[in-house]
Amino acid sequence: MDIRPLTETYAVAPQLEPADMATLAAEGVTTVICNRPDAENPPPLFAAEMQAAAEAAGLGFVFNPITGGAMTMDNVEEQADAMAGADGPVVAYCASGNRSSIVWAMTQAGTLPTDEILAATRAAGYMLDGLRPQIEALAARTG
Repeated sequence: MDIRPLTETYAVAPQLEPADMATLAAEGVTTVICNRPDAENPPPLFAAEMQAAAEAAGLGFVFNPITGGAMTMDNVEEQADAMAGADGPVVAYCASGNRSSIVWAMTQAGTLPTDEILAATRAAGYMLDGLRPQIEALAARTG
């Protein structure tokens, strides 16, 4: 497992396995968000399998699939709702963690300064500097 924190309560990861859920629960994570569509995965990694494993470990699970390059405001709002509804730390995952970091950045637009958002993703290994105009436009819309 490659967990990359963006904040004290939100981290991203490349594809998780069902067996990772017990470890995440033991580490204090309370909610897992899947940002990877089932079409990208073999059946053992489908959201329903991951959700069953998460719930068996006592974790909340949210399926918010983001197709590469086609994130919507519905995805951003669902991610924000899942984060706000979590009782503790959240781990979101996709193929590499990139989509999960992008959607987080969009949820933070207007809440955190853009430089802070980009520094957090950069520190986790996700170079989102090219999204500065979109983050700032969203911040202006929500602010």
